[in-house]
Amino acid sequence: MNNLTDARNYSEITDEIRSLSSLTEENSQIPTELYREMNVKRGLRDLDGNGVLAGLTSISEVKAKQVINGETVPCDGELYYRGVNVKDITSACLNEGRHGFEEVVYLLLFGALPDEKELSDFKKLLGSYRSLPPSFVRDVIMKAPSGDMMNALSRSVLTLYSYDENPDDTSLPNVLRQCLQLVSMFPLLTVYGYQAFDHYHNGNSLFIHSPLPEASTSENILHLLRPDSSYTALEAAVLDIALILHAEHGGGNNSTFTTRVVSSSGTDTYSAIAAALGSLKGPKHGGANIKVVRMFEDIKKNVKDWKDDDEIAEYLRKLLKKEAFDRSGLIYGVGHAVYSVSDPRATVFRGFVERLAAEKGKEDEFELYAGVERIAPGVIGEHRKIYKGVSTNVDFYSGFAYDMLNLPAELYTPIFAVARVAGWSAHRLEELLNCGKIIRPAYKEIIPTREYIPLSER
Repeated sequence: MNNLTDARNYSEITDEIRSLSSLTEENSQIPTELYREMNVKRGLRDLDGNGVLAGLTSISEVKAKQVINGETVPCDGELYYRGVNVKDITSACLNEGRHGFEEVVYLLLFGALPDEKELSDFKKLLGSYRSLPPSFVRDVIMKAPSGDMMNALSRSVLTLYSYDENPDDTSLPNVLRQCLQLVSMFPLLTVYGYQAFDHYHNGNSLFIHSPLPEASTSENILHLLRPDSSYTALEAAVLDIALILHAEHGGGNNSTFTTRVVSSSGTDTYSAIAAALGSLKGPKHGGANIKVVRMFEDIKKNVKDWKDDDEIAEYLRKLLKKEAFDRSGLIYGVGHAVYSVSDPRATVFRGFVERLAAEKGKEDEFELYAGVERIAPGVIGEHRKIYKGVSTNVDFYSGFAYDMLNLPAELYTPIFAVARVAGWSAHRLEELLNCGKIIRPAYKEIIPTREYIPLSER
């Protein structure tokens, strides 16, 4: 090796880096009281969890409060896609015995519910896009497979830019074409990325199944992932419901806001979606369901009687006191920035998860989840001042559902992305159509100006 190639271990944190890090910390810490004094809403939210109004959207709405006798009070959460209650969509899918994610994609992108022919034609269009460029799997996905599927997915999305003959055109038809292709490709990029990782890092057999153009998104995920491509009707239905519930969540969530911020700069679709993926990867956003599953693994080890409410409550107190699990002081899956009384996605999903638990013979585990769901709000209320109510969110049950579907933990957040790319696409299109200016928030400088001191005099 020469001096250009054997320089150092790039993961090593040296004493020099530690010293420089301390300098950064010393000069970058901002006193908490200044946020209150200057009326700065940290996280773009007030103490009641209300978001700062940053834009308008016709795509979806989250309702968590209602006005009674002139007073705003929390209520059971509701989620609407283009004005349609998501509960009505999932109920129709259940009653009619069909999958609904593709219908939701149509609704989010075009603002109207399709009739039977429109939906059939749209499914065929998505099916025709459900493929990757020639040699993409070999040349991109199979080379240097990442241990983190979200990073692998981001890399694949950015690389698709090079395969697009018109990547920078931000006209409506071109961006719509790109978005539809990404919606169709995401299951392939996600599962193939995992298969490559599982083969090269875990030494397991490599399975690369061709997609089924006529099958639904949930069916394709299970088909592509499993060696024998088999799945039950209930498994596909539960995964389809999960995709519907994760497809969109108002304009204020972190990854959707990221999509709109980046889109407002006029950049290409692939860069905007890759930025959203980077946001979703964070454990405070899409990565929370993995934390829930791992937290419950720890609960099962430390709570001897899963039906003992007192024992469960004591463990939850240890979580809040940073004495258990990852010592973060959090009960993962409980609480939400907007919802207080209930998260409608968790309410809808809970019933499907219960049915799946019965099919898989995991009723005891479901009862443990239900017990934590029932007990946690009271325990949190004992230890912390709550400005609004607290309830379980969709992450609470989704990780358990994915575990019962035998989805590897590495795919939990990417599956979220497979669903949410529909919402991101809708918001990108809306931003490009209505954006007049680049999104640029204001930050107030708090350090006084000072003179530059020549280097020789310092």
